[in-house]
Amino acid sequence: MKICRMKIKTLSERLKMLRMEKQMTQKELAQATGLSQSAIAYWENGQRIPNVLAVIALAKFFHAIDYLIGFKDK
Repeated sequence: MKICRMKIKTLSERLKMLRMEKQMTQKELAQATGLSQSAIAYWENGQRIPNVLAVIALAKFFHAIDYLIGFKDK
């Protein structure tokens, strides 16, 4: 049986995509969510993983919890 393998986007890729769709800088997103710009940069680069409270803040801002954490593809 052949299994189709597709690339699954990570939280970091999804976060960056959502931010860019809104044409926001990391600094603007940080100000809008109360998170730090440096943390957003680390998350987008895949260097760190956001904690649950940060994911909730981002999901609320983008109205996209299922997409952000990978349950849906938009």
